[in-house]
Amino acid sequence: MSDTPMTAAPPATDAAAADRMPTESRWAGLKRFVRTQPMGAVSALVILVFIVLAFGASMIAPHDPLAQDRTAILQGPSAAHLLGSDDLGRDVLSRIMHGSQISLYVGTMTIMISLLLGATLGIASGYLGGPVDAVLQGFIDAMLSIPPLILALFIASLLGPSVQNVIAALAVLTVPRFARIARGEMLRIKSEDFISAAVVLGASRTRIMLRHGLPNMVPSLIVVASLGFGTVIVAEAALTFLGIGTPPPNPSWGLMLSQGATYFQVAPWMIVFPGLAISATVLAFNLLGDALRDFFDPKLVR
Repeated sequence: MSDTPMTAAPPATDAAAADRMPTESRWAGLKRFVRTQPMGAVSALVILVFIVLAFGASMIAPHDPLAQDRTAILQGPSAAHLLGSDDLGRDVLSRIMHGSQISLYVGTMTIMISLLLGATLGIASGYLGGPVDAVLQGFIDAMLSIPPLILALFIASLLGPSVQNVIAALAVLTVPRFARIARGEMLRIKSEDFISAAVVLGASRTRIMLRHGLPNMVPSLIVVASLGFGTVIVAEAALTFLGIGTPPPNPSWGLMLSQGATYFQVAPWMIVFPGLAISATVLAFNLLGDALRDFFDPKLVR
């Protein structure tokens, strides 16, 4: 018989343990979020409603958002037009429903682009340090030194009014926020012992940044994305209100505000209801972001 002692089987890796995690535990996390963050759960429900309205607008909306009814010009809320009609006889409710498509599309694309670029710049800046960090942070500081609205107006007016150009202009504004958060998180993470162990084992810089750095900052990036979503929606509405955002006849919420401002005294519903839609959406995303921040905070006692 060999004198070699028997060794215990190595513990399962975190990835393998996660694969064997029962579905109930994931539901337990969702239930804990609903229990500890009721306002966040309500906000998520409101956002879900707007998403359903955006995807199902063509089937749910009572009228064509571009159809003009000359017999119902500036008509108040009624059975035919639940939220009234505008100066061209178009149904306000239908335009709000279809306008949610543009707002959510602009918000989603802007946040995705900003998250990708900002996280890449922030992770590289925080981990590599030295000249790379100095150059990248100097560039970000220069962008942050310009008032956001002025920068957005300049970029949008330079590119011209279109949905794609609005996304490009707003992405430039939001990249620095993600870059700063990712850099700060990377500076914290690279001082941890598991990063030192990965370096000793010969892991490359790219693997450390992507395999060890990025996954550990996901909660912070999710919170920033949720909070930034509402800001993007307001910025898109502001650019469109000023005439350099989403061009007509697209039923954008900002365009509805711009058109309704002229008739506010005789047809207040043209501006009140789109304004309420913007306010409800932005408030929901902000409350959800606050709830996610508290939920992911390890110092929070639940």
